[in-house]
Amino acid sequence: MRGFLREFGLLISFGLMCTVLALMSDRFLSIENVTNVLRISAINAIISVGMTFVILTAGIDLSVGAVAALSAVIAAQVVQSSGMTLASIAIALLIGTLLGVANGAFTIALRIPPFITTLGMMTIARGLALTFTQGRPITGFPQGFRYLGTASIGPIPVPIIVAASVFAVGYLLLKRTVLGEQIRALGNNPLAARLAGINTNAVTVRVYTIQGLLAALAGLLLIGRLDSAAPTIGVGYEFDAIAAVVVGGTSFAGGEGGLGGTLLGVLIIGVINNGLNLLNVNALWEQVVKGVVIALALLIYKSVSERR
Repeated sequence: MRGFLREFGLLISFGLMCTVLALMSDRFLSIENVTNVLRISAINAIISVGMTFVILTAGIDLSVGAVAALSAVIAAQVVQSSGMTLASIAIALLIGTLLGVANGAFTIALRIPPFITTLGMMTIARGLALTFTQGRPITGFPQGFRYLGTASIGPIPVPIIVAASVFAVGYLLLKRTVLGEQIRALGNNPLAARLAGINTNAVTVRVYTIQGLLAALAGLLLIGRLDSAAPTIGVGYEFDAIAAVVVGGTSFAGGEGGLGGTLLGVLIIGVINNGLNLLNVNALWEQVVKGVVIALALLIYKSVSERR
């Protein structure tokens, strides 16, 4: 029974949550609402893929929201000034990638915990975003620039397609490539990984680089949907991503977990937010509920781990 619950407990919990909300609100299972949940969850899903990689190495990245904001406001300014949509998107992705490289490189070079490195990057990136915009939002973008955030292919919104593609690529990286094995080895035992010939420094930089790239992509989707790039976007996104990864069963100790659990974690966080809105619960309580969910997930994981 413990093995069954370990494998399917999260899925059962998600099903029970959806059943309760469906009974409490007749709008919950409507196609429009389900699509809305998936569209809104797409941004957290993209960031959570990178966060899964980071946490699998026993790391953490607190800078994702600020990296998304800085990448987005610079891209927004470039597209407004030049009208070059593809170049603006490329610049945003490049900035996110470079900031991710910096997170990994400083963590290795300074030999300090990733918590400290990424906390510093969060402050620096947010400060640069505020300085660049003088605290004012940038609005009014060409329709092509907003495509990622607003368009649909048939009945499916593009943000959902982008998030699904990111998950598919991430799954292949973890399950079918040498990098995926190295990430798990580094999280399980860094010393053993080095003795086995793995360049643990290179793996660390690659993981944070992927996270920076995905944070920038999420920022582009967000400002495309809002038609506004404010320097304050992305505040708290790192906590939603961490919550999704932890609820999904990935261990903070590293080496254990995967994207299947993260996907369920993202959906659980999205359904919680949506359910509270449908039930007209004060938005301030959302953070309380998320905190309770994370705490319960950690307690359950600790209990299962000890028994194993």
